[in-house]
Amino acid sequence: MIRPIYLYGSSVLREIAKPADLSRKEEIGQLVTDLWETLKASEGCGLAAPQIGVSTRVVVVDGDVMADVYPYLKGFKRVFINPTVLERSKETTTYEEGCLSVPGIYCDVVRPKTIKVEYYDQNLEKKEEVFDNFAARMIEHEFSHLEGELFTDLVAPIRRKLVAKKLQGISSGKVNTRYKSKLTK
Repeated sequence: MIRPIYLYGSSVLREIAKPADLSRKEEIGQLVTDLWETLKASEGCGLAAPQIGVSTRVVVVDGDVMADVYPYLKGFKRVFINPTVLERSKETTTYEEGCLSVPGIYCDVVRPKTIKVEYYDQNLEKKEEVFDNFAARMIEHEFSHLEGELFTDLVAPIRRKLVAKKLQGISSGKVNTRYKSKLTK
């Protein structure tokens, strides 16, 4: 089911998400399905459960939408349930990020170039993988949502000041999206 994406100012985006209960396989499966359907409808490259109003540690990423710029992302799709970042490289990269929960705002964000992650996949099998470049960035961006953090929290203070008025507009409902969205306090 396509769900509304919660926008900047919604309290669920600031909560630290709770671990998914792995014994509730059917419930997790439905959440993953809803995340995929919502992501596809919104044409994004990643979505975390808090963005659809569910404060649970589940994330989906789809590199296909970025494959024209980064061909190595063609076919790159992952489901992360209860992920943990085990390692982050000291080497970093800077890239302009946007977010479905923060429509119309794009800012440069510095993130680790490589990360090592432990997680459960959609079959609830435990995995450990290393990701780099834009794949790592997509994943880190979505994992930030699980910690109640938005990309705008990670930008330079001067840039944050420059977008403050736009953020205020989003949080007061003065925004239009091409996808189903919602604002709750």
